[in-house]
Amino acid sequence: MVAALERGLSASKSFNFKRMFDSPSTKQQQSQTLVLENGDSHLVESNTPESQNSDSLEESPVESIPPMISPLTRPGKRPDRQQADTDMMKDRFAKLLLGEDMSGGGKGVSSALALSNAITNLAASIFGEQTKLQPMPQDRQARWKKEIDWLLSVTDHIVEFVPSKQTNKDGVCTEIMVTRQRGDLLMNIPALRKLDTMLIDTLDNFKGHNEFYYVSRDSEEGKQASNARSNDKWWLPPVKVPPGGLSDPARRMLYFQKDSVTQVQKAAMAINAQVLSEMAIPERYIDSLPKNGRASLGDSIYKSITEEWFDPAQFLSMMDLSTEHKVLDLKNKIEASVVIWKRKLHVKDSKSSWGSAVSLEKRELFEERAETILVFLKQKFPGLPQSSLDISKIQFNKDIGQAVLESYSRILESLAYTVMSRIEDVLYTDSLALKQALLAEETSDGGRTETDSESPGSSNSGEETEKLDRQHSKTLFDFMGWSDKPTTPPSVTPKKLSYLEKLENFNGFRSPKDTNLS
Repeated sequence: MVAALERGLSASKSFNFKRMFDSPSTKQQQSQTLVLENGDSHLVESNTPESQNSDSLEESPVESIPPMISPLTRPGKRPDRQQADTDMMKDRFAKLLLGEDMSGGGKGVSSALALSNAITNLAASIFGEQTKLQPMPQDRQARWKKEIDWLLSVTDHIVEFVPSKQTNKDGVCTEIMVTRQRGDLLMNIPALRKLDTMLIDTLDNFKGHNEFYYVSRDSEEGKQASNARSNDKWWLPPVKVPPGGLSDPARRMLYFQKDSVTQVQKAAMAINAQVLSEMAIPERYIDSLPKNGRASLGDSIYKSITEEWFDPAQFLSMMDLSTEHKVLDLKNKIEASVVIWKRKLHVKDSKSSWGSAVSLEKRELFEERAETILVFLKQKFPGLPQSSLDISKIQFNKDIGQAVLESYSRILESLAYTVMSRIEDVLYTDSLALKQALLAEETSDGGRTETDSESPGSSNSGEETEKLDRQHSKTLFDFMGWSDKPTTPPSVTPKKLSYLEKLENFNGFRSPKDTNLS
C-alpha cells in the first residue's frame, strides 16, 4: 500500500494549493513551494511560471495567506459615504447613552435631556447660518433630514397597549391587547414633520428669484442699502431691491410665503405650549418656592390680584415693564404663585406648611386671575426667554417622548420666526424703495398744483404707500393678530383649548425662546 501511494504521488505531476488561497487580484510571479520527496519536506524557491507545474505540492506560508473576506463585508464593496454615516450615527447615540458624560462615570444628564439637547444643537448647527432668504444648500438639507430622522427614530419604540380584536380560524372573536405608538407622539410627530417640510419648501421657493439680493455690509453698496431696520441687525447682510421696488408678482409671492410661515409658527407654538403644560412640575422647583402667594408676589402685587374688583389690563399698565428683565421677573413671580395656589388646593391638612388659610373658592379665583395675567404677558411679549418654571420642566423632565416633542416644536418655531424675519426685511426695504420712488416723482413734478396732487391716482398711490409702510413696519406682535392694547377678558375662567382648537385658532402661547437659533 505504501508503494502504491508512493507511485501515486510520483505519477501525479503536481497538486497546487496556491489557487485555493490566492485572491483573484493577487498573482505573484515568485512563490514558495513545499516539495514532498520520499516522506521528507523542504522549501524551494520558484521564480518561473513553469515551476508551478513541477512535481511538488505548492503551499504559501501562513503569513502570506490573505484573510478570507466575504464579498458582503469586503471594504472595497462598502461605499465610503455609508461608512461615514454609520460612524456618525454611532457617535451620536454613544453620546446619548453616556448622557453627555464622556468619562463614563454616570454623572451625565438624563436620556430625555440628552436627546432634547441633541435636537437643539443639531438645529443650531444647521439653521444658524440661515442669514439670507434663499434655499438651504443640498448638503445641509440632506444632513438635517438624515440626522433628525435618527433622533426621532427613538419615538417609534415608545408604545402603549390598546385593545384590539382578533378573529380565529373557527370564527371566534377574541379581544387582545396590542402595542402602538403612544397617542401624543402618534398625533404630534407627523404634524411636526409636515411643518418641517413646509419650512424647507418655503426656502426652496426662493430659488431663482433675483429681484432682491444681499450685499456685503462693508461694501459701498452695502453702506447705501443700510437702514434703521438693518442697522439693528448688524450681523445680517443688507437687502438690496430695484430702485422702483419689487414687481407685483414678487411682492405677492412674498406676502403669500409670509402668511404660510405664520401658520407654521402658530401650529408649532401651540404644540410646544401644550407639551410644556403637560410636563410635571419638578419637586426641586416646588421646594424652592415660598409657602404662600403673598411672599412670592410681594404685598403690592398680591393686593392688586386679591382685590374684589380686578382688571388685568389695568394691572399690567400699573407694572413697570420697561425692560425684558422686569417682564420676565413678573412672569416668574406669577407662575410661582399659580403653582403655590394649585398645591394648596390639593393639600387638605391645615397643619401642613402648604395648608390654605383662605377658602377654596377665593383660592381658585386668585389662580384664575394669575393665569389671565400670564396669558396677557404672552400676548404682549411673545419673545420672552424661558421662565424659571419652563427651564425646570425641561431640565428635570424624564419623559423622553415629551422631551422630543418640546425640543422639535421649539426649533421649528424658532426657524419659522427666522424665515418670517427675513421676509419682513425684504418687504421693509421694498417699502422704502417705493417711498423714495414716489418722492423722486413728486420732486420732478415741482409745478404740480395742490389740486393735481389730490387727484385720484396720486391719492391712491399715497394710500398704497402708507398701507405698505404700515404692513412692513409691523412686528411679530402685530403679525400674530394681537392688538397693542389687550381687551378686557370676561371674569370667567379662560377656556382651555384642545390641541385641534389651538392649532386652528391659536391665542398667543409662545414657547421659551432659544437664543441659539434666533
